[in-house]
Amino acid sequence: MTQIAVLTPDPTDKSYIGRWPEVLTRLTATLEGTGATVSPTPWTDHTEDASGLAAYDLILPVITWGYHRDHGRWLKACATWTEAGLPVANSASVLGWNSDKAYLARLADKGVPIPPTRWSDGVTQAELDAAFAETGSPVLIVKPTVSAGAFRTLRLSRGDALIDAPEGAAMIQPYLKSIETEGETSLLFFGGRFSHAVNKRPVPGDFRIQMQFGGLYTAVTPDAQAMALAQQVLAAIDEPLLYARIDLARDDVGAWVLMEAELIEPDFYLDHDPANGAGFAEAVKARLEA
Repeated sequence: MTQIAVLTPDPTDKSYIGRWPEVLTRLTATLEGTGATVSPTPWTDHTEDASGLAAYDLILPVITWGYHRDHGRWLKACATWTEAGLPVANSASVLGWNSDKAYLARLADKGVPIPPTRWSDGVTQAELDAAFAETGSPVLIVKPTVSAGAFRTLRLSRGDALIDAPEGAAMIQPYLKSIETEGETSLLFFGGRFSHAVNKRPVPGDFRIQMQFGGLYTAVTPDAQAMALAQQVLAAIDEPLLYARIDLARDDVGAWVLMEAELIEPDFYLDHDPANGAGFAEAVKARLEA
């Protein structure tokens, strides 16, 4: 029988303990529909020795939430899995580069529109002041390039003091007002095919759209411009992907821009998928048959 491993968080990381088991339950039900046996296993058990994963026909890193808190260990794991030639999907090389949001700069170089971004090796008050002057924006977002779930993300107004700045590499962007009014839209692709889309809005007064901060999620039909941008992003990545979540928002002139291309551990929002995960199951089955 086909054996699939689903990589899960470090057991010592309690930050997502109330959420990820629900996602695992949905994924397991979908994957078992392919006739496979599904086994969850912490990714942190396989960072230096890949032998514990060698027997699996497919390894899905789709619930490795929290990897950003131990990024060096994550990169070591990706190198270990690559060297072992494990059937990881998305590939371990993709898992490595996608874990640092500096990839957005490379996509921008290929013509993908992203919000104006200032890249920093370590944000200072002087650099923040320069970003306000450069962008003319009254509000900026500051966040680490290695982050997830709004980890250490700051929303700062002109004149605010920089307190609890992210350590190390970071990005500074104008705050998009549309996040509060229209939210962010995620387009899900399985095996390169569009599956469904979800709009995510923050609660009034907040800017964080994540569910743990009260984000409101609704299934939507993306417009032609959003779909075209998502396809442009996938073409710019130009690597085989079992799954991808393309997060978009509108800039201050109403054009769609890429916020993130989530290729590691995205929530697929299968509870908002009209097909109940059938597209993901079909993509997994095709991957196994290949």
